[in-house]
Amino acid sequence: MYQTIRPVAYEPDPAQGPWHEQLHVLRLGEDLRAALVRRYEFADGHAGRPLRLPVNRLNSLLRAMAPGVLATGRNAGTDGRLPWLYAREAVPRRVLAPVLGTWATSLSDRDDEDESDGCDLEEELLADNAATEVRLPTWETEKVDLTETVMSPGGTAEPTQRLYSLLPESIAFRLAARPYRARGAALHFRVVSSGNGAELVSWPPLRYEHRKQTWYYSARVNITVHTVPFAASFRVHVSTGVRRWVTRPDVRARELSGATVLLDAPLPWPDGPNQGYRLTANTLVYDRRRKEITWRRHSPVLALPELDIVRHYPEPAELLASAEKWINGQHDVAAGIVHHTTFGTHEVGSGLMPRERSELDAWVEEGLRPVLRRVGDLTRVTRSNTPSLLPRSVENSGPDTREVRKALLRRAALARALDGRPLDVEIVWQAPETRTALLTELPKLIGLAPGSGVAQAENSWQWRSEGIEINLRTRPAGALVDALRISGDRRRRRAVRLAEAITDRCAFVAERMDPPRSEVSLVVAEIPGKGAFATAPDSDPKHALRIAWARQGRLSQFVNPADDHAANTLGHRARWTWLDAFRQLGAISPPAHRVGAGIPGDLQYAALWLVRYTKKGPTRCPARRLVAVRVRPDNGPGTIEGWKAERAEWVPYPQLLLSLAQEEHQDEGAEHQWQQETERQIRTLLFQLRGRPTLLLVGAGNLRQCWPRLRNGALARDMLGFGAEPDQPLRVHGEDLRAVLVRDANGRFEVAEWYAHDGPEKIGFSEGVWASAEPENRVFASTAGTPHTVAKLPKGLRKLVPTKECPTAPGKTAWNPAQLEVTVLGCLSEKALADSGREGVIPDRPAEWATLVHQLRYHDDYPPLARPLPLHLAYLAGQYVLPLVDAEQQHG
Repeated sequence: MYQTIRPVAYEPDPAQGPWHEQLHVLRLGEDLRAALVRRYEFADGHAGRPLRLPVNRLNSLLRAMAPGVLATGRNAGTDGRLPWLYAREAVPRRVLAPVLGTWATSLSDRDDEDESDGCDLEEELLADNAATEVRLPTWETEKVDLTETVMSPGGTAEPTQRLYSLLPESIAFRLAARPYRARGAALHFRVVSSGNGAELVSWPPLRYEHRKQTWYYSARVNITVHTVPFAASFRVHVSTGVRRWVTRPDVRARELSGATVLLDAPLPWPDGPNQGYRLTANTLVYDRRRKEITWRRHSPVLALPELDIVRHYPEPAELLASAEKWINGQHDVAAGIVHHTTFGTHEVGSGLMPRERSELDAWVEEGLRPVLRRVGDLTRVTRSNTPSLLPRSVENSGPDTREVRKALLRRAALARALDGRPLDVEIVWQAPETRTALLTELPKLIGLAPGSGVAQAENSWQWRSEGIEINLRTRPAGALVDALRISGDRRRRRAVRLAEAITDRCAFVAERMDPPRSEVSLVVAEIPGKGAFATAPDSDPKHALRIAWARQGRLSQFVNPADDHAANTLGHRARWTWLDAFRQLGAISPPAHRVGAGIPGDLQYAALWLVRYTKKGPTRCPARRLVAVRVRPDNGPGTIEGWKAERAEWVPYPQLLLSLAQEEHQDEGAEHQWQQETERQIRTLLFQLRGRPTLLLVGAGNLRQCWPRLRNGALARDMLGFGAEPDQPLRVHGEDLRAVLVRDANGRFEVAEWYAHDGPEKIGFSEGVWASAEPENRVFASTAGTPHTVAKLPKGLRKLVPTKECPTAPGKTAWNPAQLEVTVLGCLSEKALADSGREGVIPDRPAEWATLVHQLRYHDDYPPLARPLPLHLAYLAGQYVLPLVDAEQQHG
């Protein structure tokens, strides 16, 4: 058992002092910005309306064409006085003017636009005399502190705003200046800018020969800046992995909704470097109006031929058809399409194993010394890693007693959830094999003998046992699961046409299926996978069926037909289908914890999750919905309830799901009004929880969208804040209330990667709860073990520079357990108890509450969950948030 883990994170070194860099800074200037706005207004016919210049494409062009540019400032398109460009060296006028001119010509979408505007602007900027209307701004020099920090009132160190983009770029160029060497090989890196920081990609790509074909891949290093609650310094997170490249795209053009292409091209200026410092990100997409593959509008490659008339740049269709040719380069231009599952399979596996990750980490540490230092290792908090799970040992001579006991627990949980009511189940099947597998697995999961169901009629069975009655019918799916028929009238919004198709399917379901025979009803439906509907966007019937059955009072669970690759997993998939159905019925509860007497015996859990959809959501309808779940693990299986905001009360979890699917779309209103309403709901439900000790679990990265005071810089120990009001002690919302924030990487690398590290030769993975040695620490790391379903690989497996002992290492998929950050925001600390005058009460130990949250990730029926179970239930409830535009819009 490892005793320490090492976060792959760095922080300013107090012993070193500030990291100062003399940078060149350029402001757009009000005169030049005004001139550009006039051109933009004229091109798009928006004269007289305040506009924000679309500078994203311009910024991408400058990064590609101007090697000295480090980063771009925010809001430069709105205010010309703000810093626009940061550069290691001033970009010459003869470079900046053509780029500005080329960008100016692209401001309009009109095919008949007068391109002379851009040429005139370029000539005017190059002339730069008193007679010209606009001039190129003058570069200024500024001494920038790349470790500049502001301390929040609650004690959280925050970098100044510009460092979120400037610091990752500076670090990326610093690291790219020296190759990564391993066992005689050297990898060279290029910089790729991203919205959340910077990325390093090894270039040219590595090769893996397999099955008489060549597969291409690169090392990937992501660099982002983040804060940690109550930490004395901000953090730089470094994430490593594999970037795979497409060579034989197995995809139809119309299925391509967006693919990233990294372009490698030399600078077109005579005295520029032979090779660029960056790889430039572009996007391929299928244009449904033109019925062809095109570059997305803001891709810089669209403008490069105008700036560089000598070289040949790839056309979209040509690149897709000859991906391998372009990744190897045509003359001195190369392009790589980043692999995605849309393109089919790839023989290079994703991920890196801990030994190789630690070696890349050592290379990063050396490159950042002495300006940044490694964050300290975290040590194990407890040996009680899991709750009271059933033992895994099985006697060879007897039955699998663990499976028997699990079945009995499921049956008791199901009986508790049904509360004496019969369960009405309907299986809607396409393949007889699926129907058979579902009928076989159901009784096994609840400990009933095979064939114990009593036939009631044709295709109808009944099971009765110890307070459970299940009435099950089966029927062929037929047209119920056919693709939706979406109107082709593009004059009407997509959300309106989809809502119309969903309404039609709901009517069809109501016509074909009788109402449920019981208050508790469930449909298990076999429907085609997403790939079957790829050629017709929005035609997947899954969400329509869920709405239709919810309107009948039925929960719904789906299973996909078995293909050639999944035929031997049908029993396994049927088992998981029923387990998820039990979850929807509320027949699940966390096992008893093994934390200790510091946790109240009558503790209840409340979890908050925000469901937020844009116009790209499942019903093409924007939605924001707060979901709250309460779990009361009393004697035996616990009860699971959901918060019904309209009635301000807790209702059974299945009732919450059904009500979510039947809610109509509501106008979200102004952002601040929506935040106020959500915070009001949170206060109301907290008031309803005051009757007994409560642990409030909040997904911090998720809920801060509607509860801004959850931002790290706004946090204070044992306090809660709402709106513009001052922070209030946690006890105001409940004397025995504890609040814990959990955060994962959130798609932005917000939580650092890690590996277990008990010395140079002992590196791997380990599950447990971890913390720094700082006094009064409130922030912990929860790491889970590798699921048994994941293939075990040697921890020392190397994919970037394979060893002779394992030449097929690139083909292995490395699964790395993610770290969950657990912040005990509020508890009964010594200070909180003293402030409330509660003498004689034993103070909480934050480590115990972090351990409890960690143990809530474990359950006998599941591999370790990504979130604690109550929060997992709140998150999955979002599958039922399926708003439709109202009827007037449908027919308008």
